[in-house]
Amino acid sequence: MSSSGVEVPTRSGVPPVGKELANSPRKRRRIRSVGRQLWWLVLPGAAVYLYVVVVPTVQGLHGAFTDWSFATVGAPNFTGLENFTRIFTSDAGPAVFRTLQLAFVVVVLQNVIGLALALLFNGRVFGRNVLRTIVFAPMVVSSLVVGYLFKYIFGPPGVGGVNQVLDALGQKPVDFLGNPTTAMVIIIVTVLWQSIGGNMVIYLAGLQGVPVELEEAAALDGAGYWKRFWFVVRPLLAPAITINLMLGLIGGLKIFDQIFSLTNGGPGNQTQTIATLIYAYFSQYADYGRSAALALLLAVGIAILSVIQFSVLRRQERNS
Repeated sequence: MSSSGVEVPTRSGVPPVGKELANSPRKRRRIRSVGRQLWWLVLPGAAVYLYVVVVPTVQGLHGAFTDWSFATVGAPNFTGLENFTRIFTSDAGPAVFRTLQLAFVVVVLQNVIGLALALLFNGRVFGRNVLRTIVFAPMVVSSLVVGYLFKYIFGPPGVGGVNQVLDALGQKPVDFLGNPTTAMVIIIVTVLWQSIGGNMVIYLAGLQGVPVELEEAAALDGAGYWKRFWFVVRPLLAPAITINLMLGLIGGLKIFDQIFSLTNGGPGNQTQTIATLIYAYFSQYADYGRSAALALLLAVGIAILSVIQFSVLRRQERNS
């Protein structure tokens, strides 16, 4: 009945409104129908991912426990943990230590330099947008291209650009890539030159979320620049620090392109890392089973270290 006292008749078959419409069988059938149609859009990408990622991963896991090699005739034989035993009794030990050392140095320098550049370009610097672009530009270049570029720059006497400059100045040429120490330094410089831009951008995004009022209040209380950074800015950058440290650790443990293009593990395997050793087992020795076993160990190691690092960093975020 209406407010005027006249009863308004209702017709059967009028669609429900509000919550009744949302919970109606017709609405639920329509949602399920749309969901089934969307699955057809997912199938092509899922099929490609299955064929390119899942199937090779399963084959690699199986091959790690077999004698799969170039000399294998027919199906590989199951050998259990033999490939893993051979890895720990071979020359993989120095490669593992070198990988951890390289990852540690790269992660520390990436974050220190990236944060310094972010703090610099977040201030009032002339042409800061252009400078940000210049620093970030190497990120979009192929790692192999960057490696070959630095190989040309620091190449052997008579070939490398730096040695040509030294020769023109009457200085003794230096075999940068022929010395293990200088070769590792150049590898680190190459990785940093290409990756620092990514760290800088993440820190810049974090700095955008720091309220200016907090820094101004700390400055009025007499806090200097470093105290304002450490006690005001740094705690608010904790998520950005976590992301950069996680990505840096994972990328540092998997460095391959730069080493392959610069030294290919030389001289004398003195720049060999786990990633390049996996490639050597596969391409040079045709020992596919041992290569798959080492790749499996690398994946497990990265997962364990990442979980530990993430747990520690998240705990520090909550305490900041």
